[in-house]
Amino acid sequence: MSEVNKNKKLEPDMRTINEIIDNYVEMESSQVSQLLFKFKPHGTTIGGFREDIWSELFTQIVPKKFVVEQSVFIIDSKGHVSPEVDLAILDEMYTPYIFRKGRLKFIPIEAVAVAIECKSLSATYGSLDKWTTTIKNMETSRESIARINGNIATGDMDGRPQTQTSTRPILIYCCLGNAHSTNMNLFDFTLQVDLESKKIKIHRNEGIDKLREWYYALNHNDTTVDESLKHDPKSKLDASIDDYQVKRIINNEETEVSLLSFTFQLNQLLMLINNPMWFPHKAYVDLFNKTNS
Repeated sequence: MSEVNKNKKLEPDMRTINEIIDNYVEMESSQVSQLLFKFKPHGTTIGGFREDIWSELFTQIVPKKFVVEQSVFIIDSKGHVSPEVDLAILDEMYTPYIFRKGRLKFIPIEAVAVAIECKSLSATYGSLDKWTTTIKNMETSRESIARINGNIATGDMDGRPQTQTSTRPILIYCCLGNAHSTNMNLFDFTLQVDLESKKIKIHRNEGIDKLREWYYALNHNDTTVDESLKHDPKSKLDASIDDYQVKRIINNEETEVSLLSFTFQLNQLLMLINNPMWFPHKAYVDLFNKTNS
């Protein structure tokens, strides 16, 4: 290779980039068409089929280290059990299922990165509030022991500051039609299929903006944890989650490529969590031993 060719600056292949954007737009259109599929004689959408479609979408956009499970219950080491979760995104490489038999699955809170509620045209505020509140209030445990390079580490890190003291899942609401703003504010993200435009509108929780705020919400969820144990990130977390929007110009108007934006936003937040908490085996052993007392 000549010196001239070796030092030649590569030009961005914008044609391919635009084709990738086009494919996301087509994927969104296909997703909406399937979600709005109706059983003609009765005009009713097939509910289980709809959850399958949402599951396929999330499977396409999250890394392979995660699995997407349907119809699960989340459990913590204090004995709390969540309402049924339509879809859960979890890292199953290091955390065991508490119980799994056929379609019945109990998953420890420490493993769950995302919890998703799928609804059709209507859902009451009360039912959604109970669902989100229960999951947010579930307790992760730091009673863990694991080998790391050159050391045996415990979850309390001998009182040193930690980047993760108590996690909670990212909460997502998937729905058809108009979603009331009060319902959407219960969740971190709402994916709303707009019946008029036939597009997926992404609504982000307005109460959490900067990555620093997301970091604390997802990794230091327990307000009872001593502040001295919470590691404070010093840099690079001042960006807003809205900075991760992808936009394009159509007919002289700037529009968001919703599904591509959501892909980057969700995966950035998953990187903030990065890994599940070390599984606190002893805490769950103690829970099950309570049945003998």
